[in-house]
Amino acid sequence: MVYKWIKINQICLLCDERCEADQSLCAACEAELPWLGGRCSVCALPLPASGVVCGNCQKRPPSFDHVAVPWRFAFPVDTLISRFKHQSRWPLGRLLAEQLARHLQHGFDEGLPRPDILLPVPLARRRLRQRGFNQAQMLADWLSRALRIPVDGKRLQRIQDTPSQQGLDAASRRRNLRQAFALAGGDNLADRHVAIIDDVLTTGATAEALARLLKRAGAARVDVYCLARTPKPGD
Repeated sequence: MVYKWIKINQICLLCDERCEADQSLCAACEAELPWLGGRCSVCALPLPASGVVCGNCQKRPPSFDHVAVPWRFAFPVDTLISRFKHQSRWPLGRLLAEQLARHLQHGFDEGLPRPDILLPVPLARRRLRQRGFNQAQMLADWLSRALRIPVDGKRLQRIQDTPSQQGLDAASRRRNLRQAFALAGGDNLADRHVAIIDDVLTTGATAEALARLLKRAGAARVDVYCLARTPKPGD
């Protein structure tokens, strides 16, 4: 399906009902999305209340400063992300990026620090060849246009083709990513505020590895912007 973004009468991508001219999601479907309520103020882990720091972040403070994310990784957002990534349904990815941009702009209006640059999580070359695109790069490009924040898709590089993170526990994910990433174009990020762009935050191992690398290069603040946050297993 090719979605016509310039149509006057827009059709909701989820239910096919008519929606407002400048929207791709109707109000009813938007309200039914798994919006993330209570969360850890650092890693955005779903919690019964907001404004608190989860036990993991207290015991092992991450290298990143804040995670901004609108949804829990639950239906239908999980399905939309999967279809975007694995079926090349780019209109669904743009829909999600549009909603994330609105969420972030609201955060900026409420005092969330605005980053200097957006850095998409890189894919290994083999996986990029297989998929044909990097979903994080596409999200970053859409966010860049919507928020007017520059994006650098070449600064972060994946230099080791590690196995997929899916199915690994937190410790295994951390081991899997040791020495997996590098910085290109010089390491000087002194006093810069950067935001890592990804689709889903699970254990935070990828975000931690990249944030540690960026902080070592002098970044003053590293935030993470993603579409969805997974809860603890069994939650």
